[in-house]
Amino acid sequence: MTGPNFIPAKMDAVLVSIVMPLRDASATMRAALDSIVAQSCHEWQLIAVDDGSADDTAGIISTHARADSRIQLVSTPPLGIARALQAGCEAAAGEWIMRMDGDDTMHPERLRLQMAYARENPDCGVVSGWVRYGGDALGYAAYVDWVNSLRTHGEMMARRFVEAPVAHPSVMFRRELLEQHGGYRDGDFPEDYELWLRWMEAGVRFGKVPAEILIWNDPPGRLSRTAPRYSVENFYQMKFDYIARWLRANVDPARELWLWGAGRITRRRFDLLEALGFTFEGFIDVDPKKAGRHRDGRKVVMADALPDRNMAFVIVGVGNRGARDLIAADLVRKGWIEGRDFLLAA
Repeated sequence: MTGPNFIPAKMDAVLVSIVMPLRDASATMRAALDSIVAQSCHEWQLIAVDDGSADDTAGIISTHARADSRIQLVSTPPLGIARALQAGCEAAAGEWIMRMDGDDTMHPERLRLQMAYARENPDCGVVSGWVRYGGDALGYAAYVDWVNSLRTHGEMMARRFVEAPVAHPSVMFRRELLEQHGGYRDGDFPEDYELWLRWMEAGVRFGKVPAEILIWNDPPGRLSRTAPRYSVENFYQMKFDYIARWLRANVDPARELWLWGAGRITRRRFDLLEALGFTFEGFIDVDPKKAGRHRDGRKVVMADALPDRNMAFVIVGVGNRGARDLIAADLVRKGWIEGRDFLLAA
């Protein structure tokens, strides 16, 4: 079951609830709606949540709903993305909930492919897939390349503290997970990433269809670009709460904690982790000018002088994707095991 041309066997009818929150989306949502209606699998329900729009979003949904009984409009005051998503999930009737945004488009086989994967992998609670980037901002394009490179549950688990290991509008998850582990939470953090970390911490298995299922567009007004909840500071604060719990549960407190990355930005970000009760013995870097003693009195060692693997645990705080991958490969070559001896976290 590999490659972008993977086509599953014909599936039986299964109801899937597609939850799509919308606010002032009248300019983009028609293409999203058309791509839903064009699905080769017809057993779906669309819960379109109009989150206090000031334009004709509700009118467009109402028109489509009159023509197609599978489409349901849920109108709310402006609640914000997390609460709108939760309202949509609560209105959903399907065994599975599929996410969709009003400025993206589905591949016609998306629903069929994801449901077939779910049926063939009954232990899987969240099913995603590959996405195609529909914008021109290089940073997001690089993220799409990275998220598409994570193919297995193990890979997504190992790299979940770097960034969200699935693209939010590409996921489909079992409705029962909302009752078992809670749904979307509202707060000063990315609501989707927090949900994935919480569910992964609870042992939920993630999977990905090895096919492109969604065009993920990136308009200038996208929430992840404009809303304070997606700021770098909020991103790291929320992530470190989960990293802290993982460290306490999985790393012997007798092992020294080392941070790979002695630069000012990296150290400042990881001060948030130290505020949660962890202390770095020292820092690892590749810049010989930083070798010796750091200004706060802690050691800075070079990559060729790593601490004893049996006595130390390394958190890689380097954010550059290429450098991060080289660091991970170098540690593995030297016998360090990801998840046991080191963790990628930036």
